[in-house]
Amino acid sequence: QVQLVESGGGLVQAGGSLRLSCVASGSISSINVMDWYRQASGKQRELVARISSGGTTTYADSVQGRFTIARDNAMNTLYLQMNSLKPEDTAVYYCHAYYEWYARDSWGQGTQVTVAS
Repeated sequence: QVQLVESGGGLVQAGGSLRLSCVASGSISSINVMDWYRQASGKQRELVARISSGGTTTYADSVQGRFTIARDNAMNTLYLQMNSLKPEDTAVYYCHAYYEWYARDSWGQGTQVTVAS
């Protein structure tokens, strides 16, 4: 199994920056991709950014150019650097991983990001 624990959320003014972290434990070597999702109040959970085990990254259009996903080489920690934050970025952010050739997945507990206008 893979366990995920996020940290780094908080309250920030519009235009500010935050960095989220997600520490993975367990069967780390079996991780295929790691993602950041977010869920705003009253809305569906949406994919924010993804990074494969080979380092390929993809981003939602809404965060392209402002957010950067990265991981350490051991796939132990996932990061999301968020710059030029907007009030519409306010949401609970979740770390997610597919592992064992996408047969299984795991979610973190979520971390709240609030951007004040």
